[in-house]
Amino acid sequence: MDDIAKHLGMSKKTIYQHFIDKNSLVVDLMREKMESQVCVMDETSGQSIDAVNEVFISVTNMQELLSKMNPMLFYDLQKYHPEAWNLFKGFRENKLHRVIYTNLQRGINEGYFRKEINLNILSLMRIQQIDSVFNQSTYPVNQFNITQVMTELTEHYLYGICTLKGHKLINKYKQILEDE
Repeated sequence: MDDIAKHLGMSKKTIYQHFIDKNSLVVDLMREKMESQVCVMDETSGQSIDAVNEVFISVTNMQELLSKMNPMLFYDLQKYHPEAWNLFKGFRENKLHRVIYTNLQRGINEGYFRKEINLNILSLMRIQQIDSVFNQSTYPVNQFNITQVMTELTEHYLYGICTLKGHKLINKYKQILEDE
C-alpha cells in the first residue's frame, strides 16, 4: 500500500477512505479490468471483417495488454488474492469461453473454419493455450517473450481449425501485419 500511495501521490489514509484493505483494492481493480476487457471483446467481434480477422484483432489487443502486465500477476492473484483470482476465473470460464465459442461458430458459418471441429473442446483448448502463456515453468520469462509465445500459439490454433479458404486469410492478415 505504501508503493501504491507513493505512486498516486497520496497518503495511505486517503486510499483507506475508499478501500477497506489492499485485497478490496485488488478486487475492485480486477473487476474494472474484466469489465473493460468485455467491452473490448464485444467491440472486436462487432468490428471484425470475419472470424479469422477477429482472432488477429483479439491477439493484437491481448499483446498490448500483455506488454503492460507483469507475468507474475496471475501467480500473485492466486496466492494472495483469491477473490480477485475467482473473478478472473469466472471471466475466463464464462465470457472468454462464450466469445471463443461464438467466434468458432462464426468461422464455420463463413467457411473459414472446418465444420467438423468440436466447438466446446476447441474453446476450452484455446483458453488453456492462453493460460499456458503465463506458466513460468513452460515458458520462463527469461527465455521467452510473452507476446511471441501468444503469437505462435495463436497461429498454431488458427492453422489447425481453418479450411484452405481460412489459410489464405491467415496468410493475408499475417502479411498485412508484417507490412505495418
